[in-house]
Amino acid sequence: MEDLRKHFPALESCTYLNTASNGVIPKPVIEWRRQHDMDLMNHASVFRDKHKIHIEQIRKTVAEFFNAAIAETALVPNISFGINTVLEGLPKGQKILLLKNDYPSINWPVETRDFDVCYAKIDENLERNIEEAVARHRPDIFMFSIVQWLNGIKIDFEFLKQLKSYHPNILLIADGTQYLGTENFSFTENAIDVVGASAYKWLTAGYGNGFIMVKEVARERIFPKTIGFNSAERFESLATETAFIKHFEPGHQDTLNYGSLEQAMLFQEKLGREDLYQKIASISAKAKERFAEMDLLGNDTLLREKHSSIYNVKGDKALFQKLQHNNIISSLRGGGIRVSFHYYNTEDELEKLVEILGR
Repeated sequence: MEDLRKHFPALESCTYLNTASNGVIPKPVIEWRRQHDMDLMNHASVFRDKHKIHIEQIRKTVAEFFNAAIAETALVPNISFGINTVLEGLPKGQKILLLKNDYPSINWPVETRDFDVCYAKIDENLERNIEEAVARHRPDIFMFSIVQWLNGIKIDFEFLKQLKSYHPNILLIADGTQYLGTENFSFTENAIDVVGASAYKWLTAGYGNGFIMVKEVARERIFPKTIGFNSAERFESLATETAFIKHFEPGHQDTLNYGSLEQAMLFQEKLGREDLYQKIASISAKAKERFAEMDLLGNDTLLREKHSSIYNVKGDKALFQKLQHNNIISSLRGGGIRVSFHYYNTEDELEKLVEILGR
């Protein structure tokens, strides 16, 4: 594999272990953005005349990247917009299962609407907790993050298949912001009914772009109210003729931001996704081993067989400031220090972190 770090100038000035907060945008994406804006400046509406064709090409790239149908895929500015659109389209009073202390953009939109809410606990027994909550509360919907933002706990996809087989009527709605872009994911083969992500983290596409994918079976239960003229197929179209997925795209779509998403995906494809994802898995496994040796992990991470590449290690503000002083970028989260490893990180960077943590 070529020296991929040359595409990320930010890595030259620090040890960047903070992709869970903000992914580093590669140079090819920035170069594409620069040319896009030059074309818009020089050609104005003539450049925008082709924007619908461009948007459909981006939609196709996103759908293929995650093995989804084009008609299932919408481009949204962020996952919060997509989730709120879904929730506004659900009948009131339904029972929704959430994970306690899941990302606020998952839980708040549910908790502030007219739904019957119940919870499962996030710990080393996550799947068992969910199973027990489903048996006890019989929710209509289970809504969750695939990977938890505070500690990197990743839900078991095989468990979701079993859950769906035992409870076929439960609707599974997932946020993949802390997951998608770290390993291969097939929407078609997964039990999840609705999934989306903001793309500024692991997909390294910058801000203002994301997507949401909705399976055909879920459309029988979701009736989105969001609409605008961009949702129309033609100038002559009626509001009632709006395709389901276009309810998620009511206004003018930004070819700069969504084009950045496509370019970031093409960048991964060019470097070889399998190789990139293997790098993430390898460094994550080594990190867990090293952190476990140093007793830096809680049981919620230590006792789980599979984990993401996000870790919350034991440490206070003073230790966090020491990492900052040594030019290691991380985040204070959930009572510890959150570090995250992407394909552009190296084992040398892990060892530098471990050396400072061990002082």
